[in-house]
Amino acid sequence: MATQKLYAGVKLRELRARLRLTQKMFAQKLDVSLPYLNQMENNNRPISAGVVLGLAQEFGLDVTELTTGDSERMVTDMREALADPVFTTPPPLADLRLAASNAPALARAFLDLHRAYRQSHERLASFDDALGRNEASLSPSPWEEVRDFFHYCDNYIDAIDRAAERYATLQGPDIPIESTALATLESLCIDLTLSNTTDIRRFDPKTKHLALSARVTGATRRFHLLHQVALLTQNDLFEATLDLAQFHSPQARGIAKIGLANYFAGAAIMPYTAFLEAADRERHDLERLSDLFDSSIEQVAHRLSTLQRPGAKGVPFFFVRVDQAGTVTKRHSATRFQFARFGGACPLWNVHQAFETPGRFLRQLAETPDGVRYVCLARDVSKSGGAFGAPVQRYAIGLGCEIAHAPKLVYADGLDLRGRFEPIGISCRICERPDCHQRSVPPLEKQLSVDPDRRGVVPYGIGPDTFTT
Repeated sequence: MATQKLYAGVKLRELRARLRLTQKMFAQKLDVSLPYLNQMENNNRPISAGVVLGLAQEFGLDVTELTTGDSERMVTDMREALADPVFTTPPPLADLRLAASNAPALARAFLDLHRAYRQSHERLASFDDALGRNEASLSPSPWEEVRDFFHYCDNYIDAIDRAAERYATLQGPDIPIESTALATLESLCIDLTLSNTTDIRRFDPKTKHLALSARVTGATRRFHLLHQVALLTQNDLFEATLDLAQFHSPQARGIAKIGLANYFAGAAIMPYTAFLEAADRERHDLERLSDLFDSSIEQVAHRLSTLQRPGAKGVPFFFVRVDQAGTVTKRHSATRFQFARFGGACPLWNVHQAFETPGRFLRQLAETPDGVRYVCLARDVSKSGGAFGAPVQRYAIGLGCEIAHAPKLVYADGLDLRGRFEPIGISCRICERPDCHQRSVPPLEKQLSVDPDRRGVVPYGIGPDTFTT
């Protein structure tokens, strides 16, 4: 298999701007000619091995930063958007890669536009009278906007992660985080009580009273204690982060602030350096990490997907949570595997089977249409209402990484890494596999042929790909 050439002109320009160097000065430090640097920065030429080495030696750059980030996510998202029937002649895949690399702002604007179109189309399709209502808008929904914000931040926000790590050791490295949080509340003259109400957490800023549910687990209660502490002590940091994000509505900003507080809480309970070391030592055993950091399985799995600090990255994982209807409620990927923006996940993925085997970890060796292979882990997670008759929330979580990292996972032990890999995709709408027995809808980016005298796995033939490479 031919080695894929590395085009990272945008990241080169960003690095040079951050260092406040002219192209001439930058070229001299990398020992290349000025025209050659200019061609690399404009993606007219790939970055050579010598330049990659120079970036690492001269500037201490984590070279994995050149191959990760928004580009693959945007290519996947654009392919899904362009599979919409409204586009009759989708551009070649090579053009999408150039757009994601050379004009990421334009690519994001296109995705925003398609999302607005899709929302208005769905309103009309459901006989909504949105066009006659003042509040009707083609702006993204607050929830989707916040989801995309974290998605394109690589689910890692350095300033907040480091602030949480500092807070975790505020009173000393061996002091439990819960004790530190309680001391913070005391210093702010806030009373804490346990309540039997259905609210997990309720804070009254006027009376300075915080009530936490006595019905939830200790891990959940601790998380919400840290969430409230984050809102009380990190407001300036949160507001500065939100200002940079430039959300379209107050609702989106409010939802994002909750997300930032959740991020801080998880990062304080599982501080980056200590958690990364424990994850390596325990070979990413979720149950062991759950015990060590007194956290839930879902909290640990989500935290593993955020270990993307420059210069100290962990294993790049994807993480997803789905409900019983197959709807993706949380998603993030630090790998080449990306999730569909609309609809559910591939039905062949083991995350859907987790509901059938409660309390068990399911392992799967999977291969995506681009030939990349993964070790996938799935498990159901139930959230009790804390009382008899209270509703139970049921989800399944999926965690996985590329096969190259399998030796670092305890869950890969005993698997035949040279054996059969289950073929999975992103979603049926853009999946390239012509013979999938679980296909629910035709792939919109391919031509169909219908023959009434012939029936294969699906009742139509799938023609040549309209996305050419």
